[in-house]
Amino acid sequence: MNEELIVSNDDYLKSGIHIGTKFKTKYMERFIYKTRSDGLSVLNIQQINERIKQAINMLSNYAPQDIIVVSRRENGWKPVKLFGKLTGAKVFAGRYPPGILTNPALENFIEGKIMLVTDAWPDKNAVLDALKVGIPVIALCDTNNQSNNIDLVVPCNNKGKKSLGLFFWIVTKQYMLKRELIKSAEEFTYKIDDFTED
Repeated sequence: MNEELIVSNDDYLKSGIHIGTKFKTKYMERFIYKTRSDGLSVLNIQQINERIKQAINMLSNYAPQDIIVVSRRENGWKPVKLFGKLTGAKVFAGRYPPGILTNPALENFIEGKIMLVTDAWPDKNAVLDALKVGIPVIALCDTNNQSNNIDLVVPCNNKGKKSLGLFFWIVTKQYMLKRELIKSAEEFTYKIDDFTED
């Protein structure tokens, strides 16, 4: 049975959210639909869609101030900042300050209850901090990612501007609806482009 897609198949395809890398880890193999003739792996859109829904459901259990979003990767800066601005979640675009979750003596110490990272590899310090304080981690994982210490893997192209823009556009809108920060989908007037690095 086909899961109903959150956005059209066309939107997913246009964003390249399903285009992986030439390298694949054992863990990510189960999300791969096929390997193209140029060697790039293609992720299964149904599975991407299903995992995005799971991520939204997980995040929706938490108040915005309890959510920490981390993106070391530059293509994620604009979408994560806009997610933070619209929802009130705590966002780290660029360098993640070490010890910010684990050392209460720090001036910028914060507490969180769940973390979302755009790439488990460059964001590994944040993931390790989350592990130390025992909060769940949702990570966007490409075909070349390892999944250690991740509670929910969302398989997707986590490097492309358009795919990161689409992911955060979907999650922001659905989170705001589920948390009743907006009354209806029509109230959400942002476009995917607003979440996409220029």
